[in-house]
Amino acid sequence: MWRKLARMRGLSALILVVDIIEENNTAYAICEYTEGTVTLRDYLLKSAEGYISWEEARILFMPVLSTLSTLHGAGIIHRGISPDTLFVGPDNKIRIGGFCISESRNVKTGITPEIFAGYAPVEQFGVDVPSGPWTDIYAFAAVLYRSLIGTTPIESTVRMQNDRMMIPAKFAEQIPAYVINALINALQIMPEDRTKTVEQFRDELSASPTAAIAAEYEAEPLSEDLAPQPERRVSTPTPSAPKKSAAEIKRENLKSALKAGGIAAGVLILIFIILCFTVLKGHIGKNAGESSDTGKETSAVSPETAVVVPTFTGRTYTSIASQKQYFKDFSIKTKEEYNTEVNRGYVISQSIEAGKEVDAGTEITLVISLGVEQAEMIDVVGKTYDEAVALLKEAGFENVKKIDMTNDGSHTSNTVASTLQKVGELYDKDEKITLTVYVEAETTTTTTAAPIG
Repeated sequence: MWRKLARMRGLSALILVVDIIEENNTAYAICEYTEGTVTLRDYLLKSAEGYISWEEARILFMPVLSTLSTLHGAGIIHRGISPDTLFVGPDNKIRIGGFCISESRNVKTGITPEIFAGYAPVEQFGVDVPSGPWTDIYAFAAVLYRSLIGTTPIESTVRMQNDRMMIPAKFAEQIPAYVINALINALQIMPEDRTKTVEQFRDELSASPTAAIAAEYEAEPLSEDLAPQPERRVSTPTPSAPKKSAAEIKRENLKSALKAGGIAAGVLILIFIILCFTVLKGHIGKNAGESSDTGKETSAVSPETAVVVPTFTGRTYTSIASQKQYFKDFSIKTKEEYNTEVNRGYVISQSIEAGKEVDAGTEITLVISLGVEQAEMIDVVGKTYDEAVALLKEAGFENVKKIDMTNDGSHTSNTVASTLQKVGELYDKDEKITLTVYVEAETTTTTTAAPIG
């Protein structure tokens, strides 16, 4: 691990490893020392309120995510990110330190663990779920929470029984909604519900206010409610296009011809008008996109108003909605579909293929994913485990996970003690619903000695 870290000299948010020594059956890493460097904990305590604004936190924390992503790419999971292992230098930049082998950052490994309370996710406490980049994402988000709110997050194992962690109203008004949403996603208790990659977390923290609104993504048509209204461009008619009907032209020119020179001249002019009308009709029909007998479109795009259709598929609607030019160039409509393969808010398909030239103002329909269909969480506390599973399946949840809960004898065994998901809230139907279930109470046998005699 230390050799890998020593080779990463170009990472701006990593404390530089200058040498590695192996003595006394131990590997010692010698790291660069910078005068004036303090832990993030001390840095925060020195501030007047004990916390910092999002504007300051953004400058401090966002560069660290790039280094963290590189570490994960090299197979290094820190497992100990906390205010005590992040260091702020005299240049006001954060650097990551405090690396350790994984065995010392997990319980039940035979080594006395160093786990930072409030910043370690459940997988480091022996809960049978895998570790990975999401382990560091939880810790990083917890540090960011501490920096913005001023208090250490509730221990993850406590949250499994009673999740009371929330953003106080005072801070909810100050912190951008998209930052709060990013923290909620990164601080999910179970890894499968948590933000999976640093890139995803960084994107959510970088979202604009417009993107944050669209990220909520309700069922209403977004192109009308969220996006700027399209400004349609109308093609300017070519000089040869008639502004009056053919009948009006005939009548007006016939009258002038009769006045000018009699019946013969009028007949000649009338024939000329009929010929011109025939030519114009063919020209107009061609430009209007009339189809041939084979059904093949023959319309031409006016060079003055031609625009190229971009690639919308695979992008979030939030990123599209933030580009006003799209709604000047096209009339964008949306429709929504549930989709198990494409994440909520991403464009599944577009009605006109990317790269095609069309007239400005052309209507394009984007099919946007609603993600997995959702259902409302029901109250199953107090039910037997089998009853709870049956009720959850009836509500639409097929994936149920059971966690054993100790029983002091005051509870009925095999009944649901609590649920990870909150009653009344919506969850994806394929989400794993976690139930804690009371086990059989331990019994003790008392023996009485028989009297002698």
